[in-house]
Amino acid sequence: MHTIKITDRFFTNYRNLVRDKMIPYQYKVLNDEIAVNIERERNDNSIPNEKSHCLENFRIAAGLKKGEHYGWQFQDSDVYKWLEAVSYSLIEKPDDNLKAIADSVVDLIAQAQEDDGYISTYFQLKCPERKFKDLAWSHELYCAGHLMEAAAAYYEATGSEKVLAVARKNADCICRYFGTGKGQTRGFDGHEEVEIGLMRLYHLTGDESYLQTAVYFLDERGRNPNIFIEQSAAEHGGKPDLSGILSFPKTYFQIHKPVIEQDTAEGHAVRMMYLATAMADVALTAGNTKLYEACKKIWRNVVDRRMYITGGVGSTVIGESFTFDYDLPNDAMYCETCASVALMFFARNMLLNEARGEYADVMERALYNTVLDGMALDGRHFFYVNPLEVTPEASAKDPGKSHVKPVRPEWLGCACCPPNLARLLASLDRYAFHEKDGIVFADLFMNAKAEFTGLTVEEETEYPWQGNVTFRLKTTTARKDAQPGCGARVFAVRIPGWTVNSGEKVRITVNDNPLIADDVICGKAAMLKDGYLYLTGPFEDDILKLEFAMPVIKMSAHPAVRADNGKIAVMRGPLVYALESIDNGTGLNRLFLRDDTAFTWQFRTDLLNGMCIIKGKGYRIPDGDDAVGPEHPAEDSQAPLYAPYSPGVETKAECVELTWIPYFAWANRGINEMSVWIRQK
Repeated sequence: MHTIKITDRFFTNYRNLVRDKMIPYQYKVLNDEIAVNIERERNDNSIPNEKSHCLENFRIAAGLKKGEHYGWQFQDSDVYKWLEAVSYSLIEKPDDNLKAIADSVVDLIAQAQEDDGYISTYFQLKCPERKFKDLAWSHELYCAGHLMEAAAAYYEATGSEKVLAVARKNADCICRYFGTGKGQTRGFDGHEEVEIGLMRLYHLTGDESYLQTAVYFLDERGRNPNIFIEQSAAEHGGKPDLSGILSFPKTYFQIHKPVIEQDTAEGHAVRMMYLATAMADVALTAGNTKLYEACKKIWRNVVDRRMYITGGVGSTVIGESFTFDYDLPNDAMYCETCASVALMFFARNMLLNEARGEYADVMERALYNTVLDGMALDGRHFFYVNPLEVTPEASAKDPGKSHVKPVRPEWLGCACCPPNLARLLASLDRYAFHEKDGIVFADLFMNAKAEFTGLTVEEETEYPWQGNVTFRLKTTTARKDAQPGCGARVFAVRIPGWTVNSGEKVRITVNDNPLIADDVICGKAAMLKDGYLYLTGPFEDDILKLEFAMPVIKMSAHPAVRADNGKIAVMRGPLVYALESIDNGTGLNRLFLRDDTAFTWQFRTDLLNGMCIIKGKGYRIPDGDDAVGPEHPAEDSQAPLYAPYSPGVETKAECVELTWIPYFAWANRGINEMSVWIRQK
């Protein structure tokens, strides 16, 4: 058992925002209490955006109101994710008023559930005869998985068994219905998630049927790549279903081959990351080494060939999907917020399987960049898509870029991302440390106080703005009857992968004495392995200090990433930085850097709630007539659309001071251009 309390200024601000702003705001939206502008996440008139109606759907299903279902078939999941966020918030800070609201939602969910455990308001209200018969698009099991996750969290937070009983009843219904036994249906959801929920219930209750059914869903996926088409034809009398989803390739659903044989990230990015999250959990829990090997292959493909520098995943709006290796466009990509949240889930479960620093590195990259970018600094506006380049006119007029928003909407027709963000940030303490085999691992850096069986840890840092991190370690004896020596513990701290890019050595001391890996300093056996520094106790108020230099670094992409050829991105520590036209003028595409560009950085308390900005000398290629060489005079005061190349154009470039802000903070000052990548000459 352990307790972790985050005291960090940076993340405490975010967690306070979740508790005080996001959770109340989202409840009011889900309950249709306030008028908000609900935007479609792309130009598609079929996306419902008149209202949320989430809680009203439950009231109608419970027989408390009359009416019809409104919204997506997965609308219920927004409520479940909101409840999960509430749960973590209550663990951090008890709140009787918030608990009373949550209890009323729990009561509503329980009233809507049917006697056999089934619950999905879409099918209960619109087409009860179609329950579990349109698995490719129904999202019944997807919603069930989120119910299970929320129920487990709410039980941990409050000790209330009511919603846990609802989730278990629903899980039991699913376990009875699906499988290879007599009278069971062979199938699985088109959108993975129930596997995660079942595993969450298994870890909480120890009920083997939940583990077995999660394993079944993973084993069954991909065995028959035509399963959705065949089932749809059988259920619809040979006629195609009306959703249109079966026209998507089999990779969209990750059913093109058995999961244990999959070695690339394919299809819908959130589905893929949820699948990989469940695979990693089952691999660890069941000791399935082959499944873990498949996870490692998928991991390598994602982080080495299909992940953006911001930790975003998903290269195309068509199917919100992965495409192919090194296809990473900046202004037409998808990078859904939920996909980066799911990447963090996957990374954490990989970390629990094997303590490799790269898993925590990616978790950190996604968190500080794409995940935080998914919400505005006011906690009431949200991105579905997280671009790396934005031209507002293109967003407004190019149908292929209608999903690329220049500012965050108040709410979304498909509102999966806002409550997903809330539940992740509210549970962030679960990502800061993990414990395995008697070793306590510090994975993310933030001010925190943590108590583990046998060890207390106090962490102090100004991360991500400064690279100094201090740990105070103390071995404790948890029980009076503990065996001699049980207080000796091992503490491991991640050495961030970005420090390699900095080219600077990491300075490490124990009780102010320099520590050199594999030496014994002050009685502490030290070892570096797979990106972690290990120290062996016992500890008596020992102080471990790490100093990471944080120079500004110019990053380039693999040459196969066509969108970034000849360009660089700017990073400092774990943060990717971006240019906005509000600081640098319009026409960001005309900016470039030279090799000798020097950077400075400063912390601005007056900007965006306090931000570290970067300054550097750049150049702007002139526009219009000024860009035309003397041998190509413009007519009617307009430069020609095309003209022979003139090497003198770049010599006319104006030297300008450029300003970069953290990528996650862009789009908080109104509509303007943004770009992460800039040309390098």
